[in-house]
Amino acid sequence: MDRTLTLLGIETSCDDTAAAVVRAPAQGGPEILSSEVLGQTALHEAYGGVVPEIAARAHAERLDVVVETALARAGVGLGAIDAIAVTAGPGLIGGVLSGVMLARGLAAARGLPLVAVNHLAGHALTPRLTDGIGFPYLMLLVSGGHCQFLLVMGADSFRRLGGTIDDAPGEAFDKTAKLLGLPQPGGPSVEAEAALGDPARFRFPRPLLDREGCDMSFSGLKTALLRARDALVAEKGGITVQDRRDLCAGFQLAVAEVLAEKTARALAMVAGEHPTTLAVAGGVAANKTIRAMLETVSEQAGLPFLAPPLRLCTDNAAMIAWAGIERMRAGLENPPDFVARPRWPLDQTAPALLGSGKKGAKA
Repeated sequence: MDRTLTLLGIETSCDDTAAAVVRAPAQGGPEILSSEVLGQTALHEAYGGVVPEIAARAHAERLDVVVETALARAGVGLGAIDAIAVTAGPGLIGGVLSGVMLARGLAAARGLPLVAVNHLAGHALTPRLTDGIGFPYLMLLVSGGHCQFLLVMGADSFRRLGGTIDDAPGEAFDKTAKLLGLPQPGGPSVEAEAALGDPARFRFPRPLLDREGCDMSFSGLKTALLRARDALVAEKGGITVQDRRDLCAGFQLAVAEVLAEKTARALAMVAGEHPTTLAVAGGVAANKTIRAMLETVSEQAGLPFLAPPLRLCTDNAAMIAWAGIERMRAGLENPPDFVARPRWPLDQTAPALLGSGKKGAKA
């Protein structure tokens, strides 16, 4: 496709209501004309995590406003939009449905093409939006609900090398924060405490490092922290501020070392494919300790390291619009059973990491 494309993107997979307008000229790099995100942290903080029903209702109430704002800030109307890209999964089904139904309505009313985008593909293709890197490249997608290594070979071509068999790192950070009485989201809270702690005081396990491959597990690490906390409480009747900081520091170092070692293994697995870059995306990629270790691994492998800006690592609609552009340029059609999906693995040939149920593979 050799013409300029301007897409409206809509993202509602979890607790961020987002809309964006991205323009990709026939020649030259893409431009994010607008990217609006309304978070829901205040709505969920009393519950210690995202409540799906609250999230879905908030999306339904805010989507029209977010879309209108994105169009206004981009300085375009729907008449200038070539297509609408929407997250069709995976995610919390109520939220995904909210976005899909709005996108369907807009597309039908304006006679626009509708592009169904896998939320994980949005993250995986973000390095091409920000830096225009070529295929193939190794992507570590590490966020609140997902963690996997992907060899990205095309707009709809992904090979999973490994991933978490239980909690993703972001979930483990959130649960650790909850165990230690820290505010949500847990990642920034734990990182701030860890910066003032001693990572050598508590030696937590490094799960699955004794097994070959790139699969990971963080549930047991969270349990180890719980036991360490309970031991302190039994010994002293509670934990001090410094205890909490040291616990956070030990936990963070364990996660970082597991991710670094598994990344080194993934790079070794794809060395023969000649990847152009090691890229990382997802909210956990903002953690400075984790990022520094991944940069070191990438340097040792002789590959460039790329982490998109934080605003494009966390959930946003610009990545969804861009993934839609990539699909249109590649001539890809929507799946014939295009519906909102709570589960939607990128690599359809890989066995499910977490097993399957009536709704399909979980990861």
